Amino acid sequence: MGILAVLALPLLLLGISGITYIYQSVRWLLSKSAVQNQVVVITDAISGLGKECSRVFHTGGARLVLCGRTWEKLEALYDALISVADPSMTYAPKLILLDISDINCIQDVAKEILNCYGCVDILINNASMKVKGAVQSISLELDKKIMDANYFGPITLTKAILPNMISRRTGQIVLINSIQGKIGIPFRAAYAASKHAAVGFFDCLRAEIEEFDISVSTVNPTFICSYHHQPAPGNWEASIWKFFFRKVAYGVHPVEVAEEVLRTVSSKKQEVLMANPIPRAAVYIRTFFPQLFFAIVASGIREKLKTEEE
Repeated sequence: MGILAVLALPLLLLGISGITYIYQSVRWLLSKSAVQNQVVVITDAISGLGKECSRVFHTGGARLVLCGRTWEKLEALYDALISVADPSMTYAPKLILLDISDINCIQDVAKEILNCYGCVDILINNASMKVKGAVQSISLELDKKIMDANYFGPITLTKAILPNMISRRTGQIVLINSIQGKIGIPFRAAYAASKHAAVGFFDCLRAEIEEFDISVSTVNPTFICSYHHQPAPGNWEASIWKFFFRKVAYGVHPVEVAEEVLRTVSSKKQEVLMANPIPRAAVYIRTFFPQLFFAIVASGIREKLKTEEE
């Protein structure tokens, strides 16, 4: 009886781990089967996240239309995808040149996209541009460029593809956004503003097109990085501001985000926040205790300036 009591907890944990693993495996297989034969458009497919999204959707049997600014990089991605996939189970991707920040060309590119298969089932708005700096140091021209890439570009392409979805009464639009669409982080005003604007647009769009059986999903990671890293130690790391906002920069790997995008498409989940508990708490504090949030941010700015002076 004593031995059974000792082994009970490890066996229970082992059983829970096994069930969790089986559940995740089944969910993953169902997610892949959900996109089989679907026409999936991915913008900025040549970025780190774009490549991973292309990989998971390609192996899932989707009919991909990959968009990017550089033809050579698109061809390299094409070669990488078809070299590792079973040609009897996958489709060769279509390649389209697209600079999402060039608003004037998007209507024509959208026609090219629709001509590939005659329809779009899933549009993944992945393209994004970042900038960091104090508000007074960022030119208005750069502010506009950020808005074109992160807001006007995605909504222009979405508007161009939307009539096709409405006429077929089916489709899904995915916005890969950022936690900075939920909270503003100092020295990233232009980027945060563009991400807030995108969230507002797609939240409104979700309600407007629900009657056409078209779903809208937003995936908001903290920060997409190529590897997991910890910040370098410093004298001001222990401050409450750093407790919140250094955590935001830990980020998630593109593979994790791509797999979450696939699950989101399969489940048609409306919004996903990919964040560890600290930045997740910051979002809730900003919502329910704004004065506390603003005080933390202001304290962090003062401390940072003091550290730089020293």
